[in-house]
Amino acid sequence: MSSKTKVLLTGVTGFLGSHTTIQLLEKGYEVTGTLRDMKRAEAIRKMVAAHTDHAGNLHFEEADLTDRTVWEKLTKDVQYVQHIASPFPRTLPKKEEELVRPAVDGTLHVLKAAVKNGVKRVVLTSSSGAIMYGKKKEERHKTFDEKDWTDTGNVKDSTPYFRSKTLAEKAAWDFIEGQDPETELSTVCPGAILGPVLENDFGTSANIVIKIMDGSTPAVPNIGFDMVDVRSVAALLIKVMESPKAANQRYVGSAGFMRFKEVAQILKQAYPERKIPTTSLPNFAVRLFSRLDPSLKPILIDLGTARKLSNAKARKELNWEPLPNKEAILSCAQSVLDLGLVK
Repeated sequence: MSSKTKVLLTGVTGFLGSHTTIQLLEKGYEVTGTLRDMKRAEAIRKMVAAHTDHAGNLHFEEADLTDRTVWEKLTKDVQYVQHIASPFPRTLPKKEEELVRPAVDGTLHVLKAAVKNGVKRVVLTSSSGAIMYGKKKEERHKTFDEKDWTDTGNVKDSTPYFRSKTLAEKAAWDFIEGQDPETELSTVCPGAILGPVLENDFGTSANIVIKIMDGSTPAVPNIGFDMVDVRSVAALLIKVMESPKAANQRYVGSAGFMRFKEVAQILKQAYPERKIPTTSLPNFAVRLFSRLDPSLKPILIDLGTARKLSNAKARKELNWEPLPNKEAILSCAQSVLDLGLVK
């Protein structure tokens, strides 16, 4: 592969974006990472340089997802686009449009520009939230795969974030199918992303580990998610970008389902001296606490359910082997301690 193969990566400052950047640089790609504020560029370069000797092949551009004009310039002479950036707040917004519009418009701005400039392939990071929600009660305990979609009309069993990811991914597929362009589209739908946090701007999913370790909760909610290590998702994004088989395909990125109680037990075994809760909080108590702590509200729809994902397609077609969830949990824990995010 030529070292001049160029990748435009949106959201370079994010948890997944920075890990994907490091792996792309290690493979010899030239990467242009977009961020909303150029003031962060040097700190990101320094962080990336701590994990690869190829940080000289990383460039930065300031860009906002809502600015349609900037993407035509940024996708010129680029072979691939990794579109990772998407708003993911720690609490629910008052207006759903605050999430949906940037997600949908941003995806279409990037995709339209890529098609216009003849980019070979766009890889869109979607979410398992675009697959498993908006379901009837009897459907929630099945194992979902790439053929499944979240029903955005069912607001009781979905969140604004999940609806934003679903609508953004559907808008992307609708646009590509209507255009029949040379540009290929592929999407990846990861579960809750854990693994080593590289700086203080960490992924929201890392709160799973932080909340269990920081002593703020006496017990854990009866909730579980399909989880995955950030390094494995980054590797999958690159496999999907490079593989001819992955053109115009959708892939689940998960290493398997785990309940919060299982996460807590792994952490308790690794850090026996810490006050880590391993008992389950009754569902009614979680609902009660969510009135005091709004960050709990998005997870209420998963209380007592066990929505699971199949990663068979990525394993079979792309030989993807995710790191075990235990490694994702322990590396996340060690990193948040090293960074002082947990005292």
